[in-house]
Amino acid sequence: MTAPTTPGDRPSPLRRALFALPVALVAVGVWFFYGSLTSGRDPAALPSALVGRAAPQTALPALEGLLANGAPVAGFSSADLATGQVTLVNVFASWCAPCRQEHPVLMRLREQGVRILGLNYKDTAENARRFLGGLGNPYERVGVDASGRAGVEWGVYGVPETFVVTGDGRVAFKFVGPLTMESAEATLKPQIEKAKAAKPATDKPSS
Repeated sequence: MTAPTTPGDRPSPLRRALFALPVALVAVGVWFFYGSLTSGRDPAALPSALVGRAAPQTALPALEGLLANGAPVAGFSSADLATGQVTLVNVFASWCAPCRQEHPVLMRLREQGVRILGLNYKDTAENARRFLGGLGNPYERVGVDASGRAGVEWGVYGVPETFVVTGDGRVAFKFVGPLTMESAEATLKPQIEKAKAAKPATDKPSS
């Protein structure tokens, strides 16, 4: 025979709510994940308020001690993004594990003639040099964002991120997360070709 329950044996509404909260959070996560799959959109291609606009005014110093063919690798500014050539701006850091995963993709893109500038985010010069020295340097220029301020201006969600910038210095596309060989071929390269075909805007980008 089951013993009768007393009011103290029954969980309070607050305790029931706390027990139900994890289940609700999982359900919401599954709903968003399923929505991203069925929407047909690439979850890595997140929207950015910068797309279609001039790249943020940028003046980043060089990574101290970084050399290429015996010469110092320069930092970059807004003027380096408006050279008439489509450019990738890749946000990276030595402490970022996914950056290591995508690095061979960047090296391959450079071999294929894609111009890439590196934005070194909240890193130390020593660690960043060791990172590029060990894995190779895919960047034509590397600008240092030690404080993270430039990342804020570029609307960086996390590291790594890659921006496609048109020849007149406008942000054409943003890819969030580590690039893979598959995403580079299926997503990034078509955006690069689209940026190459884009007509220059009538107003001048930031300098």
